[in-house]
Amino acid sequence: MDSSSSSTSPSPSPVNWEALDALVIEFAKSENLIEESSPPSSPSSSSPSSCSSSSYQYRLLILQIRRLMQFGDIDSAIDLLRLHAPSVLDDHRLLFRLQKQKFIELLRKGTEEDQNSAINCMRNALAPCALDAYPEAYEEFKHVLLAFIYDKDDQTSPVVNEWSERRLFELAGLMTSVLRAHLHAYDPVFSMAIRYLISIHKGFCFRQGISSPITDLTERLLLEERDLPATPQEGLFEAPPFDEVDIQALAHAVELTRQGAVDSLKFAKGDLYQAFQNEICRMRLNVTMLDELIHEYCVYRGIVNSGGPNPSQGKQLVHEPSVSNQTESESTLSADFSLEVRCGSSKLADTDMDSPGTGDVSIQNPETEERYPSGSTVSSHEDCSTSAMYRHKASKVLQRSKSRGIGDRNKRKRWKGRHEVQVSASMSEEQQVSEISSAVDASGDKEDTYEIMLAVKELANKGMAAEVVEEINEMDPTFFSENYILLFQLKRIEFLKLVNSGDHSRALKVASSHLGPLATRDPALLKPLKETLLAFLTPNEKFSGESLPFHALSTSLQVAIGRKLGIEEPQLMKIIRATLHTHNEWFKLQMCKDHFEGLLKIDLLKQVDSSLLTDTLSKSLSADVGNNTSSQGTATSSSKMHEDGSSPAQVSSTGEIISDETAILKVMEFLALPRADAIHLLAQYNGNAETVIQQIFA
Repeated sequence: MDSSSSSTSPSPSPVNWEALDALVIEFAKSENLIEESSPPSSPSSSSPSSCSSSSYQYRLLILQIRRLMQFGDIDSAIDLLRLHAPSVLDDHRLLFRLQKQKFIELLRKGTEEDQNSAINCMRNALAPCALDAYPEAYEEFKHVLLAFIYDKDDQTSPVVNEWSERRLFELAGLMTSVLRAHLHAYDPVFSMAIRYLISIHKGFCFRQGISSPITDLTERLLLEERDLPATPQEGLFEAPPFDEVDIQALAHAVELTRQGAVDSLKFAKGDLYQAFQNEICRMRLNVTMLDELIHEYCVYRGIVNSGGPNPSQGKQLVHEPSVSNQTESESTLSADFSLEVRCGSSKLADTDMDSPGTGDVSIQNPETEERYPSGSTVSSHEDCSTSAMYRHKASKVLQRSKSRGIGDRNKRKRWKGRHEVQVSASMSEEQQVSEISSAVDASGDKEDTYEIMLAVKELANKGMAAEVVEEINEMDPTFFSENYILLFQLKRIEFLKLVNSGDHSRALKVASSHLGPLATRDPALLKPLKETLLAFLTPNEKFSGESLPFHALSTSLQVAIGRKLGIEEPQLMKIIRATLHTHNEWFKLQMCKDHFEGLLKIDLLKQVDSSLLTDTLSKSLSADVGNNTSSQGTATSSSKMHEDGSSPAQVSSTGEIISDETAILKVMEFLALPRADAIHLLAQYNGNAETVIQQIFA
């Protein structure tokens, strides 16, 4: 990519990494990727754990049916449907498609016995289904009979589409969509959220004409293909009209036509959130890659021990059969992808805004150097030598942490990895062993390195600011000269705790010895320093120890110390940071609230208690980032939104009141336009929807 090309900036706003931890843990538990630290309670039909287990078993069942169909074993798939979801086969449209595909697969085998079985299938199953499936079914039945005389390899035959293996994948995807809704076996919240955020990120970057710093990850994580949608049965065709707000919200959230959104709402019987879940789960994820990202993140955050098995090591995966123009399989990861801990710089040209420093966002050559927020550039060789120095000096930190009861590995969970569905013994030749490299080196030295980083994080998380400074200074006396913002934040905590305990003398000494000189060095720190000194007014009301926002600071420390130790931050953190930023910017363009961010808990990822430590700092130090983003053409809104996301009067970027919500929806509906385009047109015609429509059709 040319260095002059524009690129999205990381979010100026901090991310609530604790909320992400909770989502990731919930995902790992739901997918049975980790072992619980305590034995599960007795099963109960109403307990959350029982519900989660039931959903997991249903998802495994759906995956097994999907795999059987992809390999052409339609009979076995129908048997499982009759056993576990017989009512699905009451839909004669689906049953006809299944029997038609079974007929083709029997002919595909080519033996005389299978040909006789195909004739029996045609007489006893396919023909009866064709009579009452749907109006065109009997014509399709007569057409598919041509497969008797046209070879499967004849690319000019009238039944070339019927012979195509792509039909297997399309039908498998359709059945997956139907079963997921029928069994309410939706993917975990985080799985849906990551699909949604990446989808918006891609759309925003395309619309704004800017390149993404995480394209290398998102292109392989979220695949282009989607499963076919489940369509409503005939009894729902006369459903009452739906609220246009719901139709447009669904259509633009998951990139559907208006009619597609209406059909989705019909299938969900008018339930907007169920329709949204049906549609978002149609998006195909590379599951193996997602597991790698989750495992790397869990090790980095101390959720699981680093010595566990790799997410895919020694595990046999059933790969999908190759189909022309088929995108990457959801369970296959390209060989060049590696989540190894790298000594040196990141492959991605993005900037860590949660790290301390002055907010430098210049993009460096990822192969040669990395720009730290403080402005210093560290080469790969220098970083490796620094890492070795840290490992030597930091062993004492590990010893002292153990004496404080910090870093108990027994409290962490054990990573088990994903249980893969085995389709049948006859498929063994299709099975391959995944050779994805581990996210972390499980050697003793590397484990100790992780423990040191996590020990510093846990100290900061407990508000032990003085101890953090002491430990880091012993490891590297120059660390805080390069990361003085972190030192300022730590000393603020120390000051506030002393004020809260009534030790005003020592608090003033900390302020005069550390906070004052740091604010003199960087004028941007003067305002937060003044706010800190206000603690003298309300020491017991505002600054009680546990209410201080230590989590954001501990994560920043973890990233900075980790880099010194040669541990690169997880790729998942980069994805979340970039996609949350574009999510914010996208809905500024739309001038409305996201209807689905609460359902997917995206709102929790943005809720950071930064009133004392990070809010003022992030605003002042990230001003350049925000200005840079605005200069790339990102429109913002100054309108005040209601709780439902609507607004009585939308305001353009020039401050001109242009329209109300009804006019925007009317233009979106009649002209099939995105919300931002509808707002732009209304701004040109004084907010009059009728005038806009007349001008377009004039």
